[in-house]
Amino acid sequence: MPAHTQSPSAPVVVSETDRAAGEAARQKFVTAFGDGGRIHIVRAPGRVNLIGEHTDYNDGLVLPMAIEPVVVIACRAREDAVVRLASTVYPGQVVEFALDRKITRGEPAWANYCRGVAAELEEAGIPLVGMDALIDNTLPVGGGLSSSAAIEVGTALSLLTLAGTELAPDRLALVCQRAEHEFALVPCGIMDQTIVAGGKPGHAMLFDCRSLAKSFIKVDPGDLRVVIANTMVHHELASGEYGKRRAQCEAGVAWFKARYPDAGIRALRDVTPKMIAEAEGLDPLILKRCRHVVTEIGRTQDASSALAKGNYELAGRLMKESHASLRDDYEVSCPELDFLADQAGAVKGVYGARMTGGGFGGCIVALVRPRSADALTEHLKRAYGERFGIDPTVFATTATGGAGVIE
Repeated sequence: MPAHTQSPSAPVVVSETDRAAGEAARQKFVTAFGDGGRIHIVRAPGRVNLIGEHTDYNDGLVLPMAIEPVVVIACRAREDAVVRLASTVYPGQVVEFALDRKITRGEPAWANYCRGVAAELEEAGIPLVGMDALIDNTLPVGGGLSSSAAIEVGTALSLLTLAGTELAPDRLALVCQRAEHEFALVPCGIMDQTIVAGGKPGHAMLFDCRSLAKSFIKVDPGDLRVVIANTMVHHELASGEYGKRRAQCEAGVAWFKARYPDAGIRALRDVTPKMIAEAEGLDPLILKRCRHVVTEIGRTQDASSALAKGNYELAGRLMKESHASLRDDYEVSCPELDFLADQAGAVKGVYGARMTGGGFGGCIVALVRPRSADALTEHLKRAYGERFGIDPTVFATTATGGAGVIE
């Protein structure tokens, strides 16, 4: 695969909602940076992971889909090598850095996602031009719907578009993953960036985080709706718990490698359920972490097959089992997530629900009959408000396409 090709990014087919969001971002850009010149609009969707949580950094399987809420970036080329960034989430802040000097981490922290992308594109040998950019979004920040990956991919597409260059989605995802590792200091897997860059309308993506192979599973909006409910409890993966789980998984891999030296174990992907059942002597906490990952990889494969066959009842049951495992074995849930998942299961027409994302807050995702989506939305908002005194964001979505340029 070539590093880059000298052709501008192709416009994508977008909804009227996206087009309206793009026009709103354009107007905010003019307010922030002034009128004149050609303003480009880039959209990058959020994502929800239907099943396969904390498996990506264990070389496992995941089943994400791109969703309708988006990050929208209005951008314009500059004649110098300066990049100026503004975000509607952080009003009044304009971050500036130069492309002709070494790009380093700095404050405010949110801009490191953008700094990192620019640094990694330059490291890949792609000649960039200066840019003014306004980041706007309908995607909640810190809700487990991958706003960070959407900002990364959107920033990369903005810089590439202004440079008249494009990258294949898989290459783009790898660049953005490295940016998050090096600049945001979050040791994320590759799932988020891959689905944000390469999602397919009307489909979820079964993604193998080891081989990077992908296949698309139809999520027909005539048969299914996906409802997402945000606890409004914000988490920060860089705060330490994410890193602790990764370290615990690595400790488990080391133990199984020593126990089964001829099994070719490189990651928890290679550990079997039988090995888990016979893991006498392994630290009980490490065993719980490993058991979640190994069983979750199996659930993801089974749920993908069930969805492809239209067996939504089985897919929903596997989602419920996933939540229980995340709550009890991986211990990344919280009372708010547990409450929403339980309440979703009490509504007629809901096949299953589970927490999604890194955990410790964020969102649940529910697989629902289309005619039940409104009833579920209303019930979750009412019940959660009564229990926690918080008005949650709840919305139904379909699977959308990956990031692209709106012309």
